[in-house]
Amino acid sequence: MTKRTSAKYKLDRRMGENIWGRPKSPVNRREYGPGQHGQRRKGKLSDFGIQLRAKQKLKGHYGDLTEKQFRRIYAEAERLRGDTGENLIGLLESRLDAIVYRAKFVPTIFAARQFVNHGHVTVNGKRVNIPSYRVKEGDVVQVREKSRQLAIVMEAVASSERDTPEYLDCDTSKLSATFVRKPALADVPYAVVMEPNLVVEFYAKN
Repeated sequence: MTKRTSAKYKLDRRMGENIWGRPKSPVNRREYGPGQHGQRRKGKLSDFGIQLRAKQKLKGHYGDLTEKQFRRIYAEAERLRGDTGENLIGLLESRLDAIVYRAKFVPTIFAARQFVNHGHVTVNGKRVNIPSYRVKEGDVVQVREKSRQLAIVMEAVASSERDTPEYLDCDTSKLSATFVRKPALADVPYAVVMEPNLVVEFYAKN
């Protein structure tokens, strides 16, 4: 399993938001943070605190990305033309594990990482087991034939919990998804408000 799985809802509670929009999130019952001091009144966050929180929320949404991985993606977004925040979202959403999650092949981003790792996914007909693999526009991501009857896949496909975004052309019968285009922030179906502009400010100062 991924290293975050056992504590993934702790992140929800620390942020006070249901980051993945999951019905089981403890934030749905209580919004204060974890631990014995979780109910203490929160002080006003500094600019640094607000920026750090935005970064933790965005990074946390994509599973167990390390700070090194996330910073590398940010550095690439900064080198590209256009708005760095929008570029960052586009790069994060073009990761193979993110596409497997958005296409509803599995129920969570954590499951998506493991699913790819275990070799259940092909890109343009070739098996790829690297979650961070960069999917290009026009690439077809598909669940392998022998993996389609897995309980985790059948549960995710049948779930009405999430909708597939418009930048993926999904075929449920074939369990395939074509990456039509890199999305902008407004295209991504985040369950909470993400603020990549604050992430840009955080890295610009630190």
